[in-house]
Amino acid sequence: MDIVFNGSERPTLGVEIEVQVVDESGALATDTAATKILADLRGEPGFKHELLECTIEVITDVCPTVEAARRELQRKLERLVEVADNYGYRIISSGTHPFSAWVDQTVSPDPRYHRLIEDCQWTARRLLIFGVHTHVGLRTGEEAIAVGNSLGTFIPHFLALSTSSPFWQGRDSGLSSVRSKIFESLPTAGLPYQMANWGEFQRFMRTLIGAGTIRSIREVWWDIRPHPGFGTIELRICDGISSLEEIASITAFSQCLVVWLAERYNSGLDMFKHQAWTIRENKWRAARHGLEAEIIRDEEGNVMSLRRSIGDTVDRLAPTAERLGCLRELKGIDDILDRGTSATRQREVYREFGDLSRVVDHLVDELQSGKPRPLSDGDLVGGVPAKGDPIHGE
Repeated sequence: MDIVFNGSERPTLGVEIEVQVVDESGALATDTAATKILADLRGEPGFKHELLECTIEVITDVCPTVEAARRELQRKLERLVEVADNYGYRIISSGTHPFSAWVDQTVSPDPRYHRLIEDCQWTARRLLIFGVHTHVGLRTGEEAIAVGNSLGTFIPHFLALSTSSPFWQGRDSGLSSVRSKIFESLPTAGLPYQMANWGEFQRFMRTLIGAGTIRSIREVWWDIRPHPGFGTIELRICDGISSLEEIASITAFSQCLVVWLAERYNSGLDMFKHQAWTIRENKWRAARHGLEAEIIRDEEGNVMSLRRSIGDTVDRLAPTAERLGCLRELKGIDDILDRGTSATRQREVYREFGDLSRVVDHLVDELQSGKPRPLSDGDLVGGVPAKGDPIHGE
C-alpha cells in the first residue's frame, strides 16, 4: 500500500472545533440535539456529527491566512448559535463539560462511531471530551515527518495555552486539562511515535491496517499526525478553546511554528527534539499545572518555566508571523500568558458563585462575545489548586 502525501505549496490552514450543545439549565443535551440542528443546516458546509449527540464539529474550508480562518469560524459559529437557539439550546467550547456525565449521553447515528464503541468499549463510551484541531499545509511527506517529530517538543506549549478542562462530572479534577488524560486511554491516541521518514510511516500504517487495528488515518488520534489526504500536519493537542480570540492566537502559533520548523528542516539546520520520556513528562506537567508548569528543557533534567518558554517561542516566531500576516494574532499569545486560560477563568467563576451552571453561562458568553472574561479586580482568583476535590477517606 503506497500512501501519497498530497502536499501543499503554501502553508494553508484548516481549523476544526468540537463544540458542546447545552440546554437552558447548562447541562449537556441528552436528546438528538446534533441531528436536529444539523438537519436545519443541511446544505451548509462545515458542520458535522461527532461521537455524541451533544457535540457538533465546526470545520473551516482550506484558508490562506489566520484572519480568513477566523472570519469563517465567526460566521459559522454565529449561524450555529442562531439555529441552536431555535431549539432552546446554547453553544459552548471547552475541553470538558463542568458537570454533565458521559453515561447520560446519546451516541450519534454515524456507523463509524458505533464501530468505535464496539471496538473500544469503555474507553470510547466515556469520551465526553472536546478539542480544537489545526491543519497546516506542507509540501512533502518527508517534511511532515520531520516537522511532526520536532513539534513533539512543543506539545506542552499548545496544551498549556488551551487548557480548559479543570472539571469532570461535577468535581474539580485538580488538573488544568483532564481531557488530555481521558483521551490517552484510546489505543491509538496520545503521544505520536517518532518516525525516521515517510517510508516508516507507511510501514506503520500498513501494519495497523493489515492487522485490522485501524481502517484509515482517521483512526490514529495522535496529538500530532500527518494527514496525507489533506497534505497537512495536524495538531490535535488542544483542549476546546473558549473564545474566538484565543482560537485565532493558537492557530497563528500553529501556523508560524510549523512554517518555521519546515524552513529549518529544508535549510539543513538542527531540529528541536526531545527523548520520548521527556516529551511524556512535559505533557503531564502541562496537563496538571497548565501555564504554571516547569518543563524539562534538556536531557540533563534541567527545568524552566513553561510560561517563559512560550514567551520566548513567540518572540522567535515574530518575523515568520509578520511574513504570514498574522503577527497581531500571534501576539495574542501574550494576552493568554497575562490573563490565564479558560481553566483559570472557569475556576474563578466557580469560586465566585459556587455554582457550576454559572461556569456554563460564562462559557456561553465567551464563545458569543469572542473574547475571554476580563478580570474583575486585577488579581487572578483561579490558577491551579494544590489538589482537586477530595474523596472520602482523604
